[in-house]
Amino acid sequence: MFAFDPYSPAVDADPFPLYKTLRDEHPVYWSETAQMWVLSRYIDVAGAGTNWEVFSSAQGNLMTELPNRAGATLGTTDPPRHDRLRGLVQHAFMKRNLEALAEPMRDIAREAAEALRGREQFEFIADFSSKFTVRVLFAALGLPLGDEQTVRDKAVLMVQSDPVTRAKGPEHLAAYAWMQDYAAGVIAQRRAAPQNDLISHFSTAEIDGDGLDEREVLLTTTTLIMAGIESLGGFMSMLALNLADFADVRRAVAADPSLLPDAVEESLRYNTSAQRFKRCLQSDLTLHGVTMKAGDFVCLAYGSANRDERQFPNPDVYDLKRKPKGHLGFGGGVHACLGSAIARMAVKIAFEEFHKVVPDYTRTSPQLDWMPSSTFRSPLRLEMTVESAATRHAA
Repeated sequence: MFAFDPYSPAVDADPFPLYKTLRDEHPVYWSETAQMWVLSRYIDVAGAGTNWEVFSSAQGNLMTELPNRAGATLGTTDPPRHDRLRGLVQHAFMKRNLEALAEPMRDIAREAAEALRGREQFEFIADFSSKFTVRVLFAALGLPLGDEQTVRDKAVLMVQSDPVTRAKGPEHLAAYAWMQDYAAGVIAQRRAAPQNDLISHFSTAEIDGDGLDEREVLLTTTTLIMAGIESLGGFMSMLALNLADFADVRRAVAADPSLLPDAVEESLRYNTSAQRFKRCLQSDLTLHGVTMKAGDFVCLAYGSANRDERQFPNPDVYDLKRKPKGHLGFGGGVHACLGSAIARMAVKIAFEEFHKVVPDYTRTSPQLDWMPSSTFRSPLRLEMTVESAATRHAA
């Protein structure tokens, strides 16, 4: 008998055969172990993203939610409160002028890439992507230097969950508490002495006299630190994984950096790190002959929707020429990722500089250990071997 448990580590190891069975045979599936419905087809997942009146985020959007976060962040509110929060956060982003970060990003990427020059093997996450993402996040948010490694470690723990209990464990909750204390300290510093950074702008953002309250500033900042480090880091590691596995795409992109945006969009579709998010039904709903009840939780399987052959022909092929319109790698509907523009810019710059130093690389090990998270999917380590010119010529 078919069974799908979105909390199982086996799912993250290779979810795609299970997703196909869900789409073909169980498009509305009740997961007994998770105690929620699972939607897997593109039309249903994308539709839920726009139908916030029925698919509410106000009780949390992470598969295992952090305490007291629901109702105070962009991802855990519905309109009209969500619209107010989004407007205020967008106001802060506009004041920061994120395009001005492009050159500092490039300097950070260049320095991280140069450290790899001459190496025959390296670990992509520890040796490149985490160094880049943490420093970029610190620059964008205006975080004081000195705690970079601790902040990254805590952010990564925050998005994880215990695969046995299917909940946040003590170490995850402790990391969340630490991050809130850390964010509160930075917010207090910025309010006392505002600077041209996102946290200063969050603290003071107003539209028609309406600003973020203390809880909203704290939890929005905490969430942005978590998302900025883990989501961007996961995004980069999955792109590196896809390029390492598909030599033709990797070599084309390394030879012509103008192809990077297409590689990024196809990577977001083909193997997104944002796999599954949760909603709560506000009314009964019947889909594909199955009635879900008000109050039921629903898992939106973005990773499955992005591989739905009903929307994307030959979905299991990483196709550089696809230009996938409407993919859900950054979510969709009212909860489409607000940071998608800066993420795209950061990843493009990072890989441009990375490929100048390491144009050809493959995975060292065929087996990967995956981060224990029911929401996000990314490798804990990504060991790479650099291909020599002789190897490339022989290939």
